[in-house]
Amino acid sequence: MAEGTTMCDRKESGIRTAGRKPDQIGSYFVTEWKPLLAVTVSGLIYNIGLLAGPWFEGRLAQCLLDVFAGEKFFADMLLLVCAYVAVIGFVQGARYIKRFYVRRFANDINRSMKQVLYGNLVHKSVGELEKEGAGSLLTKAVSDVDACVEGIRKFTTEIFDTGIALLAYAAMLLWYDWRLALLCLLFPPFSYLMAEKMKTVVERSNDAYKESAGRLNTATLDRAGNAVTYRICGCEKQRSGMYEKQLEDYEKTAVRAGMQVAAMPPLYQVISMGSTVLILYFGSKNVLNSGWAVWNIAAFTTFLSCYGKLAVKSSKAAKLFNSVQKANVSWKRIRPLLTEPPEETEEKTAGAVSLKLDQAGGAYPGGKQIFDGLTISAKPGQIIGITGPVACGKSTLGKIFLGEVPYTGHVLLNGKELSEYSDKERRSMVGWQGHDPELLTDSVRNNVALGEEQIDVCRELSRVCLDREVSEMENGIDTLVGSRGVRLSGGQQARTALARTLSHAKPLIVLDDPFAALDRNTEEEIFRELKAMSKDRIILLISHRLYLFDQTDQVIWMENGQTQTGTHEKMLQIVPEYANLCKVWKEGADHA
Repeated sequence: MAEGTTMCDRKESGIRTAGRKPDQIGSYFVTEWKPLLAVTVSGLIYNIGLLAGPWFEGRLAQCLLDVFAGEKFFADMLLLVCAYVAVIGFVQGARYIKRFYVRRFANDINRSMKQVLYGNLVHKSVGELEKEGAGSLLTKAVSDVDACVEGIRKFTTEIFDTGIALLAYAAMLLWYDWRLALLCLLFPPFSYLMAEKMKTVVERSNDAYKESAGRLNTATLDRAGNAVTYRICGCEKQRSGMYEKQLEDYEKTAVRAGMQVAAMPPLYQVISMGSTVLILYFGSKNVLNSGWAVWNIAAFTTFLSCYGKLAVKSSKAAKLFNSVQKANVSWKRIRPLLTEPPEETEEKTAGAVSLKLDQAGGAYPGGKQIFDGLTISAKPGQIIGITGPVACGKSTLGKIFLGEVPYTGHVLLNGKELSEYSDKERRSMVGWQGHDPELLTDSVRNNVALGEEQIDVCRELSRVCLDREVSEMENGIDTLVGSRGVRLSGGQQARTALARTLSHAKPLIVLDDPFAALDRNTEEEIFRELKAMSKDRIILLISHRLYLFDQTDQVIWMENGQTQTGTHEKMLQIVPEYANLCKVWKEGADHA
């Protein structure tokens, strides 16, 4: 249901998803056409209006000379200044509108990308997420998306602030003196050639920077999550040394990646400004009526000012080229995660199911076989106990029902192969609690209900004997549990997770060691609750605590890749190891 809520939020967010291809850059421009239209109109007004600056500067210079010569009055100068201020004010107003909608455009894309990326992450298997690594995922979900969106924003901005402005300035230069303009315009392209030559260097350095950032994030998460362990084991100095090495590597890659950003733009501008010497020489000849055109001071000043602005814009375009290259590195990293996740509808829990395993086995992807030959049948109302030595494959068996582990043989739910069900169908039938509680950084209420208001959280907590303890907390069921439940004890974490599983109960419930941190009395009370709710469900109870296994309907014993099944009484007779363990647990309980 939590996933259904997420999709609801997505629809209410206002971000349009119909016909969208998140792994195509152009799709975002099509989707966000409204703010882009506002950017286009305001951008054209602003950048064409920039021509007013050089024009007014030339007229002001000429007017000042005319005032000194007595040909014009100070009032004429004042009128020209007022007109200049008014026009520039209008142009800057258009600039404000353009920047506002460019930022809105970028924010919408950022939100959309992260939304799609999150939607894909929640559909990935645990194995895929673990293979990717928490640090790398964090870098991609935050840093890479931000870098990519920033590249798109700069590109969109510079189309107008640079592209259109360059065309407008070039047209103005050609109008004043096309020969001198063509001569001057030979210099700016060298900036682009140099930027192109830096392409490989920029991409390589930024790729290394992103990889280092991912490793640093992983190291930071490890350091924060295992701080107590480091202190207890006395290895803080060693781990700090390793962390310092990671910081040093991050610093070096960050410096390399930033050098192009900091060092190259001034060089681009110097190259572009090379034509100024030509303007001073040939422009002065035009003023003296011995050049290619006939100029006054106004024309000379306008031409020089116009080219100066063109040179600055040209250097920014070269800088933009490098910024786009950096963004391209991030785009390549996140693009595999930017496929539209399957549309989710409200999930309904399936009815009662039957379970049959026939010569079933489990293995890690590409790894060795963990167990084989498991044959058992179960129907609603039964609790199946699963036990065996450490690392015998108990959790692997449980994960088969989640689709996390491939299987051999046959695993049938209602007579249909488990692998033939869709993820959605499987989720409607199978509930799960792993040995790791996996609590949210949220309140007790939200950890249990997951946003479903109709769930009576207090009742669900009473079913796992946690209601009294929660009621004594500072804010009751609204008490925050901290990161991964750090503010709760191990037993409280396990019971909170169990309450969540039972409140979202499915026809088949897999519980992986849910009583590991509980005392016997609490375990017995919760087990009675499980017995009561198993009337129309099948419960697979994975546990190494065996003093309640005499109350299960069937037992699965796993050892050395082999499995044996039967009732508790039968297993006592045919599996000596099981009988010995049951005796140990029974004696321990009697002495408790």
